[in-house]
Amino acid sequence: MTETPAEVVLHETRDGVALLTLNRPDRLNAWTSAMETRYFDLLDDADQDPEVRAVVVTGAGRGFCAGADMEALQAIGGGGEPRHSGRPQTFPLTIRKPILAAINGACAGIGLVQALMCDLRFAAAGAKFTTAFVRRGLIAEHGSSWLLPRLVGHANALDLLISGRVVLAEEALAMGLVNRVVAHESLLETSLSYARDLAAHCSPSAMAVIKRQVYGHYQTDLATAMQESNEYMRASLREPDFREGVASFVERREPRFALLRRR
Repeated sequence: MTETPAEVVLHETRDGVALLTLNRPDRLNAWTSAMETRYFDLLDDADQDPEVRAVVVTGAGRGFCAGADMEALQAIGGGGEPRHSGRPQTFPLTIRKPILAAINGACAGIGLVQALMCDLRFAAAGAKFTTAFVRRGLIAEHGSSWLLPRLVGHANALDLLISGRVVLAEEALAMGLVNRVVAHESLLETSLSYARDLAAHCSPSAMAVIKRQVYGHYQTDLATAMQESNEYMRASLREPDFREGVASFVERREPRFALLRRR
């Protein structure tokens, strides 16, 4: 049965949080060009929607994303050209809102790449992770050789990339690949609760700048990072959100931060 774009990634927005669900459960949400296009389009929509303050990404059924769809890989192996959305796999890093991956099961290959491109990763106990590339005769794809060492260190990154072995969520937590491991039945609510807390209590503009700082400063020295951060701080001290943040604390009430404007 032919899948429509709306079916391969589901979405809903509530309490300032956009929930995106990779939705090919019969294939463990294996990645296709249609899924990529739909997912990136929805991320772009979330970025442009002032009412969305945070994003949670998860998978339907038993897996998060088990990697590239095998039929697509076979076609490429037979001489076909890979199809992409026209945007790089790093596209999620350009989204100004925080993105949290709720990894409910198998997370492999390009599925792991997509989890790496999220800002935070919560995993269900026992969830399986693998880079998988080397076991398909492939190299470290889509910037994973850049991101993994920064998350888990060079030794762990080489281990994961060169062996392609499977690690469970608990080992992934120990090496810094995920931020938190929770019971499978609690994963989605824990992830949504975290995102709702961001939406309710954190300045959208401040979160956007912090994302820009963290990813931008990956490639700079400390002096440059300090200089840029000082400039950002001077600007933030003049913003209404700073006054509102202080006032809400003093008055012991929920903050009423300004919505993030469209680009």
